[in-house]
Amino acid sequence: MTPGGKRFTGGQRLLHWSMAACIIAMFFIGVGMVSTVMPTYVPLLATHKTLGVAIFVLALVRLGVRARSGAPPLPADLPAPMRLAAHLSHYGLYGLMFALPLLGWAMLSAGAYPVVLYGGLRLPAILPQNPALHTLLWNAHYYLAFAFFALVLAHVAAALFHALIRRDGVFEAMAPLGSRTGGPSSR
Repeated sequence: MTPGGKRFTGGQRLLHWSMAACIIAMFFIGVGMVSTVMPTYVPLLATHKTLGVAIFVLALVRLGVRARSGAPPLPADLPAPMRLAAHLSHYGLYGLMFALPLLGWAMLSAGAYPVVLYGGLRLPAILPQNPALHTLLWNAHYYLAFAFFALVLAHVAAALFHALIRRDGVFEAMAPLGSRTGGPSSR
């Protein structure tokens, strides 16, 4: 945390916004993959795999940084249901940042598909080949990706609510640059 505990550290903000860009790119790549049979499928798939592993690694780093640096407190006047929603949505976001890459890796392993990342790095299979399990994992990965998208939209909506309606400093705590408004005192 920064001095005074009002903002996340610069490293936390950099990780947040870098991961946000990766995750948004991943949504578009995923949609492109499932909607094409063109030659662009192969590079999209390679990018999807590599970006999935990168998101997983960044999520691990981010969780470690969060455990070490903490987070600014939520506003004292935030209603209990909103406070609960904030905590649950963050657990959901972190859970899906870990679950989706692992499901993708497990799905490819069960389908006997190689997991080759950019640079030729090959990940080992984490499950034995099993067509029924591959189908189950493919469906889980597919539907949880939609749940993740919905949760990200809710997260963006909450951020905008805090920035534009409540003006309570929550958005400014994670804003990529310093706040010009000065947080809640500028209401």
